Amino acid sequence: MNPFNKIVVTDIIELLPDSIANQIAAGEVIQRPASAVKELLENAVDAGATEIKLLIVDAGKSLVSVIDNGKGMSETDARMAFERHATSKIKKIDDLFSIKTMGFRGEALASIAAVAQVELKTKREKDELGTCIEIENSVVKNQEPCATSIGTTISMKNLFFNVPARRNFLKSNASEMKHIIDEFIRVAMSFPEIVFTLSSNGQQIYYLEAGSLKQRIIQILGNNYNAKLVSVNEQTDYLNIYGFVGKPETAKKTRGDQYFFVNNRFIKSAYLNHAVNTAFENMLAKDSFPSYVLFIDLDPSQIDINVHPTKQEIKFEDEKIVYAFVQAAIKHALAQFSIAPSLDFTLNADIQNLDAVHKPFTTEHKQQATASNLFKTFTGKHQAHKIEPNEKSELKHWKDFFTTRPIVEINNEPEVEQKIQYNQLQNVESLFIQLHKTYILTTNQAGFLLVHQQHAHERVLYEKYSAYSHNKQIATQKNLFPITFELATPDAILLEDLMPEIITIGYQIEPFGNNTFIIQGTPADVGTGNEKHSLELLLEQFKHFSSDIKYSKREKLVRCISRQQAIKAGTTLSITEMQNLLESLFQCTTPNVTPTGNPTYIEFKEDYLDRMFGKM
Repeated sequence: MNPFNKIVVTDIIELLPDSIANQIAAGEVIQRPASAVKELLENAVDAGATEIKLLIVDAGKSLVSVIDNGKGMSETDARMAFERHATSKIKKIDDLFSIKTMGFRGEALASIAAVAQVELKTKREKDELGTCIEIENSVVKNQEPCATSIGTTISMKNLFFNVPARRNFLKSNASEMKHIIDEFIRVAMSFPEIVFTLSSNGQQIYYLEAGSLKQRIIQILGNNYNAKLVSVNEQTDYLNIYGFVGKPETAKKTRGDQYFFVNNRFIKSAYLNHAVNTAFENMLAKDSFPSYVLFIDLDPSQIDINVHPTKQEIKFEDEKIVYAFVQAAIKHALAQFSIAPSLDFTLNADIQNLDAVHKPFTTEHKQQATASNLFKTFTGKHQAHKIEPNEKSELKHWKDFFTTRPIVEINNEPEVEQKIQYNQLQNVESLFIQLHKTYILTTNQAGFLLVHQQHAHERVLYEKYSAYSHNKQIATQKNLFPITFELATPDAILLEDLMPEIITIGYQIEPFGNNTFIIQGTPADVGTGNEKHSLELLLEQFKHFSSDIKYSKREKLVRCISRQQAIKAGTTLSITEMQNLLESLFQCTTPNVTPTGNPTYIEFKEDYLDRMFGKM
């Protein structure tokens, strides 16, 4: 063996080719068509456009095109825009902490060009001809002068055509379109002074005229918000807060209509959401969420927006002070518009016209007043508590109220149904008592059951609707007169996507154009006059379930309508209703839990009760 032989080590670290590096970057920036929509819309806003058009084909899988009338780009800038880390927003490191524009990361166009076929047409006002560039898989295929309008048109075709595995992970067209609409709304909400349009497969979905913030909110969220918005406007040395919150009646079961913007950039912040919720404390049901569109303007150096690839999560230098300002601003707005509880010390005009108010208080009137027992009661020393005995007084037998009550009150039911002698419970085999309008107490051979009426009814309805939706058409009650109703655009798209499944659970609905639908019939469990509300609530609850991919759309709808139509806690039930509910419950295949796993009842057996009281 030669002692001078040495082991030769081969270098293994290499620089990635630009095409692969761009695709890796695209994995962070471009996750689905909606990601590209966000980046392209933000670039159009930064270009100073007053009108921006978004064209979508096949939910963005085939085409995403953004057309703006902004300032356009030179031939050199148009080519440089597709290079990685190319941006006009940052010159030095300090610029990262003073960003006031939207798109700045410098990877958006490069990432889009790495996973799609891209065509860019752009022209400045001073140029006679514009520039057209075609790029595919990060490679420039063509660049030449072209005739085009002032501004920029950028088209992204066949997303993930060169990464089939990622294209296969895209959801259904309806799901991807929902994400696109979400991004479109967030940008359009931030800039009400810009005209925005959105068309899908040749059909116009949105045309948003330029106007005030309130007009833009109503354009997007619907006319039903017109009289239900409360203005928020607080100016401080540290930050400014402005926008609108919905009155309590606009609260929903999901967080759909909640928008926070910091320096005109949409953000997600559970911390600030909590600040809004606490401002609405005691005004909303515990499972409801307020609606709001709120803007916070503060020094960019006080925030870091570069903490997440989507730039939707930001970091405040002082979160606590922002939280306090948001909470105080909303509380002030609600009180100012008489939404929050407050005392009103102003006199009613009718009261001011009474004789006792506007006529002079004469000496005769004074003598009459001071001679009364009421006056003496409240003016005598230590006599403010004194009540003169009076045979006609209704308080004469007040002690009897506390001494003659042999009956036990279970809840606030009508007197015949709510009161049961304690000694009657021992000898009754089928006993039904409603507790707090929420629970049903009933006996069985082994002891007794405590049943949650809402959970029990939810289980009964779930098995009923589930059986019908999988085996046969459920019974539908026809409306005497068709009911027409309008939905916000995202909800209208969702309803059209769910139409086949909604029909299987008993609804008869027909599209009527322009986000309008006609209800011809509803499931038999939906009360007359409640048709529209039940459908709106069904959509809200479906959106609440939509993040759970374990269940099909039909299963989610069955769970939603079962929860929606179940007897709510706080509802008074008769003995017969309680008996029928329990009989239906114990005919179910799984009577002990709701579809989501909550218990429907708890059983207390006799031997357990004996142990509780020390009997062995």
